[in-house]
Amino acid sequence: VFTDHDDVLAVDALYEMAKAIEAQPGLDAIYTDEDKINRSGTAYFGPHFKPDFSMALLQCNNYICHLFAVRRDLLKKVGLLNPAYDGAQDYDFILRCTEQANGICHIPKVLYHWRTHAQSTADNPISKQYAYDAGARAIEAHLKRVGLAGTVERKKDFGFYRVRYALEGSVF
Repeated sequence: VFTDHDDVLAVDALYEMAKAIEAQPGLDAIYTDEDKINRSGTAYFGPHFKPDFSMALLQCNNYICHLFAVRRDLLKKVGLLNPAYDGAQDYDFILRCTEQANGICHIPKVLYHWRTHAQSTADNPISKQYAYDAGARAIEAHLKRVGLAGTVERKKDFGFYRVRYALEGSVF
């Protein structure tokens, strides 16, 4: 289960994941909705209700982020976090996992609370500019792994990207 050290799981988060695995034994990856929590843990805000899995969307934004769990066999296959993508190591990891996953489940419940503070991207997106460059590199590496030619551009909104796919052949 991929989480950050200072964030908070809902009391039933692991139960809901186990329930999904019981219902769909072939799952390789699971993710949930999330929100944000203030530093003192007294206020919840900014819910992120995610769509079901979409590789096209994931290639433009790490909408999965947290809470993310993968089958141990898949983890062994894709490897752990890669320090070459520091700041976006979760994005790279999620891309590598979803490329190889046979079954991906979205649990449409807020089961993860992302703690905000001045140095976190949850509260201050400009605090870690390097993370957005690493995210672009993670997408470029993903495109190469899956055999797609294209370039990645950062958008003005932090954490969003545009992939310009190379076209083959003529349109007419």
